[in-house]
Amino acid sequence: MSKNIDFPFPGLFKGMGLTLKAMFTKAPVTMYPDEKEIPVPRARGVISLDAEACTVCMLCARECPDWCIYIEGHKEAQEPAKPGGRIKTKNELDRFDIDYSLCMYCGICVEVCPFDALFWTPEYEYGEESISNLLHNQERLVDWLQTVPEPPALES
Repeated sequence: MSKNIDFPFPGLFKGMGLTLKAMFTKAPVTMYPDEKEIPVPRARGVISLDAEACTVCMLCARECPDWCIYIEGHKEAQEPAKPGGRIKTKNELDRFDIDYSLCMYCGICVEVCPFDALFWTPEYEYGEESISNLLHNQERLVDWLQTVPEPPALES
């Protein structure tokens, strides 16, 4: 005749076993200041600007839900390509600033740009001592253009 003995507190011993197992395994954590994390290829860090491609259409600033993009430009007259032709005007970019203290990284500005002047970069280290320093100017946004990864190849 065998008696079925209930083991007291089975959950306690199961939890203690899990705790002991976790104590002796290395945690899969990147120690950030010492080791830099490698972001995934399509990570959203900051937005970079290709000033050559920008036509000052202001579509990105109008579509931004946070109104954190500031653009200023002027028109310049261009000589006609043929003699006797009409003088054309071209928009020139004077100021392009993004206030990252307001930006929510939604990516609408990158998506709506019809001239591919805005890109996501994987740069994530741009912290500042003061919140007023998070207004990044055109020169800083152009510098990040070098870190933009190549787009994936199209499928055939």
